[in-house]
Amino acid sequence: MLALFVIVAFAFAPIGSVILCAWIANAHGCKVDEGSIHPCIINGHDYGELLYQLGVMGWFMLTTIPGGLVAFASWLIFLILHRIAWKKRVAAGVPPSIPAPPATA
Repeated sequence: MLALFVIVAFAFAPIGSVILCAWIANAHGCKVDEGSIHPCIINGHDYGELLYQLGVMGWFMLTTIPGGLVAFASWLIFLILHRIAWKKRVAAGVPPSIPAPPATA
């Protein structure tokens, strides 16, 4: 289940960068677009280039969302098939193939 969460987090990470960019820019009255870098002075420092990079990273979702969808579906199918096989083994009375811990002296 953790793997499914990691896949979803990776797929939607570019959306997080765009939301962060928009939040910072709106909070400080800055203009951000994909066309060019605009100055954004926050506490005496220009963060325009950083905000531009965060905004443009949103374009990565053109690859991460479809890739994440394929990875999510593949892992989910694998998980379901594994669960079905596990239930069949348990129903047949076959013990799980987990090795016993080593004996300590």
